[in-house]
Amino acid sequence: MSLQKSANIKHLLTFQKVARSGNVSVAASELFLSQSATSIQLANLEAAVGTKLINRAGRGVRLTDAGYKLLALSERMLVLWQEISDEMESYLGDFSGTLRIGAVTTAEYWLPHVLVNFVNSHPSVKLKLQVANKEEIVRSMAADEIDLAVMGNPPEDIKVMAQSFANNPTAFLASPHHPLMKNAQVSMAMLANARMLVREKGSGARASLEQIFKAEGLKLQIGSELSSNESIKQMCIAGLAPAYLSLHSCALEMRAGLLAVLPLPNNPLNRRWFVVHTQSKALSRVASVFMAHLIEQGEIEIDQQLQQISQMPLESLAGWRIPSTVTVLS
Repeated sequence: MSLQKSANIKHLLTFQKVARSGNVSVAASELFLSQSATSIQLANLEAAVGTKLINRAGRGVRLTDAGYKLLALSERMLVLWQEISDEMESYLGDFSGTLRIGAVTTAEYWLPHVLVNFVNSHPSVKLKLQVANKEEIVRSMAADEIDLAVMGNPPEDIKVMAQSFANNPTAFLASPHHPLMKNAQVSMAMLANARMLVREKGSGARASLEQIFKAEGLKLQIGSELSSNESIKQMCIAGLAPAYLSLHSCALEMRAGLLAVLPLPNNPLNRRWFVVHTQSKALSRVASVFMAHLIEQGEIEIDQQLQQISQMPLESLAGWRIPSTVTVLS
């Protein structure tokens, strides 16, 4: 029996729901179908394919090798089908669709604010946001699981289109009570021996930090490795060690006097935020419009949010307005 002639999108959607939930009754509930109707659709799909796709395992199901292969291929097809649906709706004058966007963890301190502004202007747009370290976001982008990615330096191991849109000031920080703060000027050599708090391998912040020390001919001494910016901030506030963080993530802590910029030359550093997509990716209309919004309005909206958080002019918070003498890292 021919799969092309006998199966349809509904069959694939049902199969995907069952495969992802691992349970026919759960999938049936999500699809608003009876359990028997869901089972019939699965049976029809297996008949069309000509082989078993799932095996019963207690109250759940387990995919066969053919099932795993079909799941991977069908997910790509269903994403494309959603894009087709969104694009066709746009010709009816309804600007809608799903914005699939990924962001490194540091961006979660400001990106939701920008996304809310965008959705408020385009209420028919739906969001699918993935927040993870840079390595995972790049992997999702390469697998076409997201349309756009927000990160620091663009990846070098895949071909991408990248557009810079806002400052990302980063700095070596410490508790005001940390011993290093007693020095009139801290050197990179002193930091190298400070056993710093760092992010895990695969994060953009970790890669940037390693690059900085390598450029100085110094070895980074890792004191503690943590998987979140929040954990690093709290350990830094407690006085354990210095940290290297985006100032976008530390507005409240700096205003409260819990964290301070170390007296180190060229500190803070002026990095940039980038919006990125693969070169081969044909962006949907909603992704294209959001990318344009980010480039045109992103920095303004980030600054507005920081002003609201700090409740004072940005110029009065060390590091928000980066002096022209600050080193710009590529």
